[in-house]
Amino acid sequence: MTAILERRESTSLWGRFCNWITSTENRLYIGWFGVLMIPTLLTATSVFIIAFIAAPPVDIDGIREPVSGSLLYGNNIISGAIIPTSAAIGLHFYPIWEAASVDEWLYNGGPYELIVLHFLLGVACYMGREWELSFRLGMRPWIAVAYSAPVAAATAVFLIYPIGQGSFF
Repeated sequence: MTAILERRESTSLWGRFCNWITSTENRLYIGWFGVLMIPTLLTATSVFIIAFIAAPPVDIDGIREPVSGSLLYGNNIISGAIIPTSAAIGLHFYPIWEAASVDEWLYNGGPYELIVLHFLLGVACYMGREWELSFRLGMRPWIAVAYSAPVAAATAVFLIYPIGQGSFF
């Protein structure tokens, strides 16, 4: 009796990760765009929920007259809002590490920029993920093309319009 032993190809951890990410056999397709989409959308969603519930008032006009939008500061589900970045900041990118403290960042409306930028990046990655899935399945990318219109609309509303108004970036 003869036994034949086959040597299995050993793939590296990175190779197995790449195969898992790009596999169309998974229940939910992740893809390379999903690697960026999932953390950005989770960040935008969690900061939105936290800010909607507990963000302190924001000096939206730059005149030291804070406006509250969170539930803990007297708003209800209908009147609650994420208050945009302060006009005192001007047209500047205002990440959390640029502020002297987290309190200053919250007072100047930093969560709004964090939510909007992570949301837009996540939505654009979702569109890329749709294209990537159609590419892997050998389909035409019409779903990603159709989804580009809402992405353009969201970008216009949350990024282009505030830049034009001078209240963001």
